[in-house]
Amino acid sequence: MIHGVKIIPLRQVVDERGKIMHMLKATDPHFIKFGEIYFSCAWPGAIKAWHIHTSMTINNAVMCGRAKLVMYDMRKDSPTKGELQEVFFGEDNYVLVQMPPGIANGYKAYGDKMVVLAIAQLSHIDPMNCAHGSFTKDIPYDWNLKHG
Repeated sequence: MIHGVKIIPLRQVVDERGKIMHMLKATDPHFIKFGEIYFSCAWPGAIKAWHIHTSMTINNAVMCGRAKLVMYDMRKDSPTKGELQEVFFGEDNYVLVQMPPGIANGYKAYGDKMVVLAIAQLSHIDPMNCAHGSFTKDIPYDWNLKHG
């Protein structure tokens, strides 16, 4: 586990009409501040990486489909500097992944349909360093499918 990353199970209310999927409320103990919510969508097999925010906490939840979220701790003073963490989440593991600033992160969509990933954070006034492509040598991670 990367220091400061939280994985919080989320509630779904299901009935014969459909369901309600909770993500984040101001009354949640892990709620920090609200700025905006947007949706990142990706086709199966697509990779969206690497993103690094310098001053905002990021909250991710997959509402539709499945994704592999990969995090890499780039914080200079972190006890887990240089560590990688994977989280598989989506329809069969509905959780909120909360990341502190300074964590490089990206995701790969998998399964048979488009992934809809909801991201709640401060408004995009925070500078984001997107200088790293998906296959950079600066982050020791291989996005290829791993068997067994």
